[in-house]
Order: sequence, then C-alpha cells, then structure tokens
Amino acid sequence: MAATAAVIFSALIIGLALFQANLAAGAPWGRLAWGGQYLRLPLGLRIGSAVSILIYAGFAAIVLGKAGLVALTGDWLGTATWVIAALLAVGTVMNAISRSMPERLVMTPVAAVLCGAAVIVALG
Repeated sequence: MAATAAVIFSALIIGLALFQANLAAGAPWGRLAWGGQYLRLPLGLRIGSAVSILIYAGFAAIVLGKAGLVALTGDWLGTATWVIAALLAVGTVMNAISRSMPERLVMTPVAAVLCGAAVIVALG
C-alpha cells in the first residue's frame, strides 16, 4: 500500500512541478496558484515557482525513500514524511480558503490527495 501511495504521490508532484515550471516560464495559469491574484505571475512569484520545483523534488525523494522505492535511507525519513504530510495538510486548507475559485476547485483536491498519500507512506 505504501509503495502505491508513493507512486501516486510522485506522479502528482511531478505534475505540480511541470505546472510550476510553466508558471515560472510565464504561462497564463496564475489563477490556479499563489492566491490566484495574477494571470501571469510577476518575477518574484515566478522565482517562487522555480524554487518550489526543487522542494517538490525533495518531497518526492523523501516519500519514495520512506516507501523503499529509492536508495534513500535513514531513521529521519519517517519524521520527514510526517512533516511533508503536515505541510500538505496546511496547503490543503490554504487552497480551500483561497480567494481564487479556480485554485480552490483544482488545487485543494490535489493537495488533499498528496497529503493522504504522504500519510499512507508515513504509516507504512
């Protein structure tokens, strides 16, 4: 179960990384991210989108490591996976209360599924 959840987590996080890469490149999808204030993100938020890709890569490595699917080991993986789950729980709430209807409708379920997958991996 943990391995399946880790694969689902990774697939979604890769999708989000691609989405953030497009935002960083100037795609007009800003209504779905960063509070939905902008159609095209200003430079500061584009940089934030680029940085988020690195964070997502770290999250994926940790979750995959905890599930035993990549060669990443250590007692810290369990704690780190719980931290990721907690951050995603906060992210789910933040997306749910966004002023942007598109962000609420699209990103809230994505964040919730990511959070659930991380919890399953953490418990596994």
